[in-house]
Amino acid sequence: MKSLLAIIFLAAVLFGAWWFFLKKNTHEAEPKQEAIKLHKHSNEFNQSISDAVNNYLSMKNAFVDADTIKIKLNGQKFIATIDSLKINELQKEDSTILLAAQQEISDIKANAEAMLQENNVTEMRQDFRMVSENLYPFLKTIGYEGPKLYWQNCPMAFGENKEGNWLSNTSEIINPYLGKNHPEYKSTMLGCGETKDSLK
Repeated sequence: MKSLLAIIFLAAVLFGAWWFFLKKNTHEAEPKQEAIKLHKHSNEFNQSISDAVNNYLSMKNAFVDADTIKIKLNGQKFIATIDSLKINELQKEDSTILLAAQQEISDIKANAEAMLQENNVTEMRQDFRMVSENLYPFLKTIGYEGPKLYWQNCPMAFGENKEGNWLSNTSEIINPYLGKNHPEYKSTMLGCGETKDSLK
C-alpha cells in the first residue's frame, strides 16, 4: 500500500514539474505586446491646420463685431486654407481616419461657402454654427496638435433653447452669436456662454 502511495505521489510530482516547465516555456515563446506608438504629424501638416484655425478664429472675431465684410473676407481665406490642408498624410496612419476627415472637410467647406452667399448676419451665423459643428470633430479626428482651443457654447444663440457652439483660443467667453452689436441685446450678452471642452 505504501509503495502504491509513493508511486502516486511521485507521478503527481513529475506531472506537476512537467506542467510547470511546459507552461513556462509556452509563455516565454509568446510575443510580448508592444506599447502603441503615437504618431506625430509633420510640421507641414500642423502648419496647414494652424492656418485654417487662425482664419476660423479671425472669422469668429468678425462675427463678434457683426462685420459682414470682414466675415466674408476671412471666410474666403478660411476656405482657401481648408482647400490647402495636407490631410493625405493621414493615409499613413489609417485610411478610415482619412475618409472621416475628408467627409468633415467637405461639410465644413459646404457650410462656409453657403455663408459667403448670405448678406444677413443672422443667416451667416447659422452657417458659421455648422462650420463650427464640423470643424470641432474634424480636429478631434485628426489628433489636433496645435495651441489649446476651447469648445464653447451659448444656450440662447438663436433665441430661447436654440444653442450655438464655437471654437476659441481663449477661455474667456466672447460670444460670436450675440456679439457686440446685437439688434436686441446690444453688447450686454457678449459674455453669455460657457466652455464645454478643450482641445490640445
